[in-house]
Amino acid sequence: MYQTPEERREQSRAEDKDLIRAALDGDQDAYKRLMKKYHSAIYHLIVRMIGYNAESEDLTQEAFIKAFNSLASFNDEFAFSTWLYKIATNNSIDYLRKRKLKTLSIDKPLVTHDGETQMEIPDSSYVPDKHILQSQQTRTIQTAIDDLPDKYRVVIVMRHQQDKSYEEIAEELNLPLGTVKAHIFRARELLYRALRGRVGDY
Repeated sequence: MYQTPEERREQSRAEDKDLIRAALDGDQDAYKRLMKKYHSAIYHLIVRMIGYNAESEDLTQEAFIKAFNSLASFNDEFAFSTWLYKIATNNSIDYLRKRKLKTLSIDKPLVTHDGETQMEIPDSSYVPDKHILQSQQTRTIQTAIDDLPDKYRVVIVMRHQQDKSYEEIAEELNLPLGTVKAHIFRARELLYRALRGRVGDY
């Protein structure tokens, strides 16, 4: 049966609402289904913004972690996809700012299949004694990493401190690539929860 684009969007939003309710009730499969549904779109959105590089998958996972950790505050009067795109967009803008890359116009609305969404720039005001704060943040982050379970700590250290690719980690640990990605995703989720509110712009 033929569906109009509007009917397809409404069906998709209804499906998302059901999955979100299930996820909030503790259904882990619902999280997986939401991620599977939007992973490709979010990944390609990020690639369009920052270019294809090793950070694209990391930023994609971070967007889902932030969305899932804030899922209880999601207003289902709006499309979940638009909310998720905004999170991914702001993550990408933070990434670009930190690396002082001038690869896109931040004033131009970003076009998605749900319409246009305006990029939002978090405030980056000057902070006195910034180097002291950064040192404190580094120690706080390292402590949180040290507190991770072994299997998660190892992959996070290899990925972010040794700058190894997913493939290199899988080969060195003799693990399937999917397991490595799952462990890194879980490790980041644990770190995000541990550091939320304690480290700025984490």
